[in-house]
Amino acid sequence: MGAGRRAMGYRVERDVLDEQGLEELARRMDYSDTHLPLNERLKESFRCTVPRLKRTVVGCLPVLYWLPRYSIWDYGMPDLIAGISVGIMHLPQGMAYALLASLPPVFGLYTSFYPALVYFFFGTSRHISIGTFAVLSIMVGSVTERLAPDNDFLIMINGTNSTEVDIASRDSYRVQVAAATSILAGMIQVLQNNKIQSRCSCLLQTLVEVCSKLPQTHLPTLVVSAVSIGFLIAAKQINSAISAKLPVPIPVELITIVSATVISFYIKLNGIYTIKVVGEIPSGLAAPRLPDTNLFREVIGDAFALAIVGYAISISLGKTFALKHGYKVDSNQELVALGLSNAVGGLFQCYAVCSSMSRSLIQETTGGMRCVCTLLNAPLCSSLYQAVLAAIIFVNLKSMFKQYYDIITLWRSSKVDLMVWFVTWVSTLLLNLDLGLGASIIFAVLTVIFRTQLPRYSVLGHVPGTELYLDMETHREVREVPGITIFHSSATVYFANADLYLEALKEKSGLDISKMIIYKRRQEAKQRRREKRAERRAKRRAKREATSQVRLAETPLMHTNHTNHPGIHLGESPGDDQPGWCGRENGTVFVMPMTPRASGDQCSWEYLKGGGDPDSATLGTVSELQDGDTTTLGSSSEDTLSRDLDKVSLGSLGKWTWDIHSIILDLSTANFIDTVAIKTMKNIFHDFGEIDVTVYMAGCQVHVVEQLELGGFFSETITKGRLFVTVHDAVLHCLGHQGTSTPGLEISTCALTNSVLTPQKSLRYK
Repeated sequence: MGAGRRAMGYRVERDVLDEQGLEELARRMDYSDTHLPLNERLKESFRCTVPRLKRTVVGCLPVLYWLPRYSIWDYGMPDLIAGISVGIMHLPQGMAYALLASLPPVFGLYTSFYPALVYFFFGTSRHISIGTFAVLSIMVGSVTERLAPDNDFLIMINGTNSTEVDIASRDSYRVQVAAATSILAGMIQVLQNNKIQSRCSCLLQTLVEVCSKLPQTHLPTLVVSAVSIGFLIAAKQINSAISAKLPVPIPVELITIVSATVISFYIKLNGIYTIKVVGEIPSGLAAPRLPDTNLFREVIGDAFALAIVGYAISISLGKTFALKHGYKVDSNQELVALGLSNAVGGLFQCYAVCSSMSRSLIQETTGGMRCVCTLLNAPLCSSLYQAVLAAIIFVNLKSMFKQYYDIITLWRSSKVDLMVWFVTWVSTLLLNLDLGLGASIIFAVLTVIFRTQLPRYSVLGHVPGTELYLDMETHREVREVPGITIFHSSATVYFANADLYLEALKEKSGLDISKMIIYKRRQEAKQRRREKRAERRAKRRAKREATSQVRLAETPLMHTNHTNHPGIHLGESPGDDQPGWCGRENGTVFVMPMTPRASGDQCSWEYLKGGGDPDSATLGTVSELQDGDTTTLGSSSEDTLSRDLDKVSLGSLGKWTWDIHSIILDLSTANFIDTVAIKTMKNIFHDFGEIDVTVYMAGCQVHVVEQLELGGFFSETITKGRLFVTVHDAVLHCLGHQGTSTPGLEISTCALTNSVLTPQKSLRYK
């Protein structure tokens, strides 16, 4: 590659990059170190060295990387404050969210401890808080209630015909279901099991059932809930107002739980008004136990949904904090860490976990870098009202209810995203969280496919002084490159929009290929018929001339009295009453010279102009004929009229074929190309080639070029010389190939803003 410059007027010369040029450049370089044979690469991948072993171990246990570098002076106090703050939040949230999962509150406390301890060793995020989360708790609750409904645990009351629910047996079985779901979800996250089986449990039915039981509302419980909700909302508003002045946020939930527990313990409202309380909470930690493995096949679909939803929430939150604080979160390692947290936690009767937005924000704002919450010994919470825990859940879900404001924002910004939001909401309400999530994902994919079928097609123009090419409709400063149409699509070309791509290309280029090809073939057929007629006329003319020569040899030439030019004898035309005339329909009459010529001289015809009447004719020579007259020498006046009509018809088809000599397809937006699109591209190259328009491609990514090769796109007629690295390289080649220069087309380097583009030599793509 070379470059040349000239001062003032700056005519810049540079090589044009195309695919063949890049391949030639690659062959000149030595890739022996990077392109090893397959067997050598396999040996290298399985070779065990000390640095590789160290990287593998540290990659599996990130705690070995950051713990030796941990600074107690820098992070000790912030982490202690964050640990206390988040641990305090874990207590009420764990107990409350366990009710969402239809489990005893103590298992929410277990879920707040064991998974977080496992994530401490295997996680890569410094700020997310692993534990209970409202969405996953609801999903687990739908599984436990479906597989362990109250009706399956009814027992007879001694001495009566009435029944009651065996709560202990029901809760024990539900714990096994939740633990089995957690273990299986963890295994899926670690190993990716893609098998999906699920059952539908409609949330709408639950909502209808709740509404139907509103008349049976227990008023004392309603009062406790209302008071708790009011206190929590007011305290959180105050907390938000003064949070900037406080080192740590006020633990509103903990204060609420402690206050409610003290009031309940001394006033004994549960005995007077039968308000339900949490009940016995065992102290200490539970021993590990494996749940019933027969439950795995019953919860495989739910476990898969929990694995996907939990990972999506955790990785999105983790990457948000990582981007804010300038470190990296390993997506694969996060999947392993979350999977092990669920699998190990399931052995200790925990249910599925993920990161919590509220706790993670508390940990991040208090300066925590590594937080492990501790399980508090809370046997005194046995007197706590369940209504208070329900109030905590309701208030903490306030941010989710605020998402309804997204409707206004999405209506203004993107109607398609609003449709996705609405479909997700409806499907989740009707089909439950897991199936609703799957339905919404499918709908979102369909919207992507639909939008790729309606991309924006545009013709690009050149920005003077640069190598940029922009949409001519949206940018006034761009200029059209004469004779070249640069076609751009905003989406990848594939089977769903290949036909639309072709139609848009016809429209934007102004060339209706189908009509023009049909017209061209029709004109070719006419031309062949003309040639055959001309050949037949030539044979007849030669025969007549031979006959005339024989008659002239036998009969003396006669002087005509109808001309003022003595010495000229008219040739004889068969079928005429006047011998010697060689008539033409267009009124031009040819005569033979009277004066004999030398044997070596050529016999030149002379003609009379002025119609069929020799009296009014004038003498001339063939060299005086104009272009229109010359065409009549080998064809009839009908052929001349037909040819004139041909030009009019060709013009009516759009642009003249010689107005555009090249079309450049900008494929910089294409990230793949399938077989249907490859066939469409072949047809474009072939069809435009038939009307003498050359097609080029520009901006293809490397893997797109590889797919073109595998699809058999290249041939003797379509070579890699038609592929260019950039649109500008393709334009340079087109202008150079046509042998034209465009003074108005400029390119820029840093100092050459006034340079003029001229056609240059080609160095193309691979």
